[in-house]
Amino acid sequence: MSRADGELIPTRASLLYRMRDLEDGTSWNDFFSIYWKLIYGVARNAGLTDAEAQDVVQETMTSVAKNMPAFRYDPAIGSFKAWLLKLTRWRIISQFRKRPPREAHVALPHDPATHTDALHRIADPTAGVLDSMWDDEWEKNLLKAAVDKIKRRLDPAKYQIFDFYVNKEWPAEKVAMTFRVPVGQVYLIKNRVTVLIKREVRRLEKEMT
Repeated sequence: MSRADGELIPTRASLLYRMRDLEDGTSWNDFFSIYWKLIYGVARNAGLTDAEAQDVVQETMTSVAKNMPAFRYDPAIGSFKAWLLKLTRWRIISQFRKRPPREAHVALPHDPATHTDALHRIADPTAGVLDSMWDDEWEKNLLKAAVDKIKRRLDPAKYQIFDFYVNKEWPAEKVAMTFRVPVGQVYLIKNRVTVLIKREVRRLEKEMT
């Protein structure tokens, strides 16, 4: 880890403050590693190709850099989450507009009764389509960050027991036999790790929103 405190995700306020210095490569690398998958995932779900989504990531990061020297984080005015979504939305719209007319109208997941093309639905701030995608990807990003953080804190064997039982869906008896622990210990570890992950998700929600 690049930060001395070993935190996977620093507080949004402290990170954004440090990023006002465009020469602070460490903070900018932190920001990119935290948020690029979120931006990329939303762009892909919006109907963009891999190359177009990669461009959205780069262009969004460029927009953040241009705004950062004068940026003042004030949650009373608006959330960081909403601000980053706005920048990402503009870049996604830009990618659709670069396409030839026939290719720009790609259908997003939507109600079958709705036939509005992708560009107009993304551009319309009341449509809520991209907002929903953003929320879904945001939650996935939070969960992954929380799991990674807790995984680093746990004894490796305990995380493996949790992983095999919860993620790989092995029967508790098989997990217990494999790791040579009582079945009750498998259930106990699963419950304790689940609680830790939920607590970390709640903490990150406060830090990243």
